[in-house]
Amino acid sequence: MAALLGIVSPVTITGKLSLNSRPRRRLVVKCSKERRILFNRIAPVYDNLNDLLSLGQHRIWKNMTVSWSGARTGDNVLDLCCGSGDLAFLLSEKVGSTGKVLGLDFSSEQLAVASSRQSLKARSCYKCIEWIEGDAIDLPFDDCEFDAITMGYGLRNVVDRLRAMKEMYRVLKPGSRVSILDFNKSNQSVTTFMQDWMIDNVVVPVATVYGLAKEYEYLKYSINGYLTGEELETLALEAGFSSACHYEISGGFMGNLVAER
Repeated sequence: MAALLGIVSPVTITGKLSLNSRPRRRLVVKCSKERRILFNRIAPVYDNLNDLLSLGQHRIWKNMTVSWSGARTGDNVLDLCCGSGDLAFLLSEKVGSTGKVLGLDFSSEQLAVASSRQSLKARSCYKCIEWIEGDAIDLPFDDCEFDAITMGYGLRNVVDRLRAMKEMYRVLKPGSRVSILDFNKSNQSVTTFMQDWMIDNVVVPVATVYGLAKEYEYLKYSINGYLTGEELETLALEAGFSSACHYEISGGFMGNLVAER
C-alpha cells in the first residue's frame, strides 16, 4: 500500500486515544503554508517510499488513471497535485510531442524533483511538460482549456472538495473527463481493517526509518474522513459533471473517480 500523500489544503488530524495509554501526538496543519513545508520536507524520498510501500503497484494504478482520463495524441492536459510528476509523465506519453501537459502543485520542492526527473528523460514527449506552482481550488487557467485532467492523491485532503471539483469542471472542455485516483473509503469492514493494519504496521514503521513517521501517521484518519465512492459520484454531479463513476481497484484499497463534463 502506498503512502501517497498529495495534500493541498489544511487539515487537522488527531490520533485515537486508548483508555490505557497516553494520547498520541497530534499532527496539526493549520494552513496551506504549513502543509507546503511538510511536502517540501518529504520531497527527496517521496518516490522511493511510494515504490517501497506499494511494491511498485502504484505505477499500475496510475496507468489506469491516465487511461480513464481519455487523453489522446495532441491533447492539452492537466495533472493536479502532480507531486514529483508520475502522472504528468504518463500523460505526456499519451499526448506525445504535439500535445501539452501542465503539472500543478503547491510544493516548490516537489516541482523541483519533477523538473529534475524531466531533465533526465530523453524522449521528446517529456519536453511538452510545464510545471506550475499553484492551488487546486483556485486554478490559474481559462474556462474550457483542457482535454483531460488527472489528480492523484489530492482530493482526499482538499478542505473544499466541491470547489475543487467545480474548478476542474470549469477548466475542462465539454465532453472531456477528469480521472481522480486516491485511497478508497470502503464500506466493507474487512477492507477498512486491512487498510488500518497496513498503515499502522507497515507504512508508519517504514516512514519512521526515513524520519517521517509524523508526516505519514495522519494517513488513516484522512481516509476515514474521505468520501465513499458513491459520495464522490454525487460530489461530481453536484459540481456540474454530466456523469460520474467510481471504480474500486486493488481489492478495494484504492479507488478512481471518472467524471465527464
